Amino acid sequence: MNTLSTATSITSEDTILLVGHGSREAAGNTEILDFVAQWRARRPQWRIEVCFIEFASPSLHDGLLSAAQSGRRVLVLPLILNAAGHVKMEIPEAIEHARAHCPGSQILLAPHLTACDPILAILKRRLRQAMLGLDMPDPRSTGVIVLGRGSSDRGANGDMAKMARWLLEEGDHELVDLAFTGITWPRLERVVQRQVLLGMGQIVVLPYYLYTGTLMERIHRQVQHLRGQYPQLRLACSTHFGFEPEIFELLEQRALDLLAGTPDSRLPCDGCSYREIAHDLGHGHSHEHTHAPVHVHAHVPEHATPAANTEQAQQAQPA
Repeated sequence: MNTLSTATSITSEDTILLVGHGSREAAGNTEILDFVAQWRARRPQWRIEVCFIEFASPSLHDGLLSAAQSGRRVLVLPLILNAAGHVKMEIPEAIEHARAHCPGSQILLAPHLTACDPILAILKRRLRQAMLGLDMPDPRSTGVIVLGRGSSDRGANGDMAKMARWLLEEGDHELVDLAFTGITWPRLERVVQRQVLLGMGQIVVLPYYLYTGTLMERIHRQVQHLRGQYPQLRLACSTHFGFEPEIFELLEQRALDLLAGTPDSRLPCDGCSYREIAHDLGHGHSHEHTHAPVHVHAHVPEHATPAANTEQAQQAQPA
């Protein structure tokens, strides 16, 4: 993605609101603020603000209200890799609140970063760097583990599985697996054990994280423990994505696509009736909590009865 669409321009009346997750670890929030500073330097003519879903200020609600009060149009860009409850439930609910309080401002919500070629390019570059650090061993005997946060939302986990498959398709490694640090399975130590049993002499762990935080610190501790458990194994671990150019370019294209009305440029769950049904059934997500319930964005036909709609929404929730 080297060029930006110029069909519609971002003006001084527009506010770009970047929504970060937020971390208990101050360094993770500082990295997002540094990212915003670099982005402002890249696009000095754009008004770029930031808010956080949890653990940091300004909050999502405060950031939305401030942006809506200061500009005619707000472009909300989630700085999040996978769409689970925060993206599908919490951000759209906060936007509805801001729209009700600032009816004179147009608020548009873009999709999260998603599984896409620019993110794949980052993973491939991280893998190449790790292989160089291992003195370029045979990829056929070097396992790869894409390690993510994990979610109760199957779509979010499926996006990670897609990225792992793409990485396998475009490389020479015979074994590219998926692992998670929480919520779902398998966990890192189990996947390392399997790959060792399958004869891998080296393993590269690729954290699927944007910024540092308590989980990234935990990952590096786990990798160190695994080195002690498997002294015969060469184990490399890359870093989180951070300030890669693809992230800036993705967000810039998201903003311009919103203004141009490009197909699929708006998050489907913004105004989704099935999110509203889930909320009415008590499955909403508060920003005071860490983990989100499952929200499966599957629409039933328009002629379905309200009872059928409610039943489908209930079936979409975890047991």
